[in-house]
Amino acid sequence: MSEQIKVGISDYKVAAAPNQLVTIGLGSCVGIALYAPEAKTGALSHIMLPDSSSFSDTSKWPKFADLALPKIAAELRAQTRETKLLAKIAGGASMFTFSNETQTLQIGQRNIEAVKATLHDLQIPIVSEHVGGKMGRSMYFDLTDFNVKVRMVNREEYIL
Repeated sequence: MSEQIKVGISDYKVAAAPNQLVTIGLGSCVGIALYAPEAKTGALSHIMLPDSSSFSDTSKWPKFADLALPKIAAELRAQTRETKLLAKIAGGASMFTFSNETQTLQIGQRNIEAVKATLHDLQIPIVSEHVGGKMGRSMYFDLTDFNVKVRMVNREEYIL
């Protein structure tokens, strides 16, 4: 029997088929689905910030792309003994509009760039993405077949 496992903000979970990993409320945050295809096992991470360099306390490392992704990838590889992982990403919206674009923190775009750069460094290909824009998203990651549904309020559902 499959279970729907919730992943909160600045958190991650690892699970195997036939379960589903779900994260809701990706605004400027980015959701990363990592998948070990032979083991049908994956991880879903809800990244809040691009990097930890401006923070002295990094004990909550799952919130940072630069810290979370290497640790989660290592955990998934150790658990499955698979070296080749695949990724799908969603989120990174620009949720707030400012009158002066130079004042924008552009955290969504910075999160997208940090996630892509870190996955590249880890040699994990991004096989599909649904990022940017101005709308929040939710991700539903089916560990049986690596289908990732992306839902947006009052929009059609996307399959990554």
